[in-house]
Amino acid sequence: MVRPYYMNRELSWIRFNIRVLEEAEDPAVPLLEQLSFSAIYQSNLDEFVQVRVGTMLDRKKNDPKKRDSRSGMKPKAQLKAMLGEISALLPRKDRAYFHTMEQLRSYGIEHITFADASEEEQRYLEQYFKREVKPLLSPIIIDKRQPFPFLRNKELYVAVQLSARSGVKLGIIPVMPVGRVVRLGRTGRFILLEDLILHFAPQAFKSYHVLDAAVLRVTRSGVIEFSGSAADEGTDLRDLMEEQIQKRRKREPVRLQMNSSLSPEAMEYLLKKLGLKKSQLFFEETPLDLSFVYKLADFNDAPELRFPVQRPQHRADISAREPMIHQIMKRDILLSYPYESITPFLRLLDEAALDPDVASIKITLYRVAANSRVVEALCQAAENGKEVLVLVELRARFDEENNILWARRLEDAGCTVIYGPHNMKVHSKLLLITLRTDSGVQHIVQIGTGNYNEKTARIYTDLCLMTADPEIAADARHVFDALSTDSLVEQTGQLLVAPLCLRNRLLAMLEHEIRLAEQGQPAYFAAKVNSISDKGIMDKLCEASQAGVKIELVVRGICCLKPGVPGETDNIRIVSIVGRYLEHSRIYIFGTPERRRVYISSADLMTRNTIHRVEVGAPLRDSALAAQAAELVQLCLADNVKAREGQPDGSFVRLTPAAGETPVCAQEIQYERAAQAASRKE
Repeated sequence: MVRPYYMNRELSWIRFNIRVLEEAEDPAVPLLEQLSFSAIYQSNLDEFVQVRVGTMLDRKKNDPKKRDSRSGMKPKAQLKAMLGEISALLPRKDRAYFHTMEQLRSYGIEHITFADASEEEQRYLEQYFKREVKPLLSPIIIDKRQPFPFLRNKELYVAVQLSARSGVKLGIIPVMPVGRVVRLGRTGRFILLEDLILHFAPQAFKSYHVLDAAVLRVTRSGVIEFSGSAADEGTDLRDLMEEQIQKRRKREPVRLQMNSSLSPEAMEYLLKKLGLKKSQLFFEETPLDLSFVYKLADFNDAPELRFPVQRPQHRADISAREPMIHQIMKRDILLSYPYESITPFLRLLDEAALDPDVASIKITLYRVAANSRVVEALCQAAENGKEVLVLVELRARFDEENNILWARRLEDAGCTVIYGPHNMKVHSKLLLITLRTDSGVQHIVQIGTGNYNEKTARIYTDLCLMTADPEIAADARHVFDALSTDSLVEQTGQLLVAPLCLRNRLLAMLEHEIRLAEQGQPAYFAAKVNSISDKGIMDKLCEASQAGVKIELVVRGICCLKPGVPGETDNIRIVSIVGRYLEHSRIYIFGTPERRRVYISSADLMTRNTIHRVEVGAPLRDSALAAQAAELVQLCLADNVKAREGQPDGSFVRLTPAAGETPVCAQEIQYERAAQAASRKE
């Protein structure tokens, strides 16, 4: 049933990406960081087009009458709205890029075309093209004898309309994927390789007259057509995933980007050959791939062009001399990335690999860094004779190939590698270390909100709990037993474990708050998540709001719940923070301070997390740690610098400090607090 407080998921995501674009437009953001946000906006949109537009096209074809359960829209209507929103935002994205580049001119950083170059620069570029570029080009002519070439996903091409005695033809030149930024001497002036090829295209087709030329980029569907049937039939999941990855590279186009138009006949020909409609064609003034902007940081080292350096802090209350295992045995430890260093966790893994008392290590891996110290520690442990069980999630979208390689590396080192239930992803972040000691068998458990990835630990906000709590350890053992036997955890004591022991527990705790509110007692629920779209949870939140429960949510991305809808969600407040760091931690808070229960989790409040994945949440049983996580949420709710507040129509309005009000930037304050804590003596 469609409710007045529901928001369409796809359109909600687009509104989230608008919040990213706002950072590219914000004059308070350093100029090179503005460019980074423009690139992030585009990268986000690329994935959205690959996955969500690709999915919607499949639905339109295969199930055209199926309505979105939240908005009631059919696939055709959703697709039209999605493509329309994307198109409408292009001029804004273009303005943001060119406005930033205009300001960077005063720092000597200038994106030019060949026509903008001086005569001396043009001579240099001509020689550069002849010497370095032309020998590597592979131009082709498309005619009746030559089939239309396969255009790779998200790669750049120069399309050239050519005139010859036999008529008008089309030429295609692939742009090399490396060396896109052609710097003019030691200056900050540069031209992009595709623009250089565009200018000298006549030299690639000397027998023809060039009528027109344009840069184009095709985006293909990123949907993997995976079903459990193959796994049921005994097909190895790794082999199946490798096959599906190969198929994905050749999936149908879903978008065509161009920097200018060719003749109507040429455009019609391109769309026909790619199987696209005009609504899937987008003209953009900015470069079609903005990933090059990160290289511009090398062109000028002026500190005001970047965010001030903020290094993850080393906690003063965590001893660098005492083994982490001993410290965790004494007390629970909660790390807050990226403000605090991931080093204590990496030390724990390294110690476990070497400690003779450690009998086994079990861990779930979803995404890891390119040069993963986590994987290396696990391999070291296996080579030292430890029992090492690693669940590698092969279906982590766009990380499938990396995870296949890591699975092989772990197996070669002697680890036992498993893939978990064939019909759902394992998204949990769970580690269980088992030790044989004089006191008997003991356990160390780590539960996190983010991946075991040293790189993202420097740019994503996440929480990492390390504990020796025996009740939590007992639940963690049940999780790994279930994962090893292709089954699901049906009952837990302390941990929240999706799909069977998380959503129902959350709903029960919300129901408890409702009962208290109905009795006239103060009742409260807060959460910090990436996204919320689970209808059952949204309906329960609406019920709680109507009962008088105070509800505060921090939602970074997709938000299908509208706050402040009269008579429905009056008692719900939602804020979204988009800033220097990507807000990624998930926290649930039930009850007022004197009786609150605080959990951290890998699960967003989305159906895919609560019902279709294996997720793990853990209670913060140490009152000081619970207060720390609750204060983090309250700080985000108090933000008036990077926060946007949700409106009854599903939009978000940026907050600014009122006259005389102190600016509150949650991310800056968290870093300052971490720096202060690091400076205290033990």
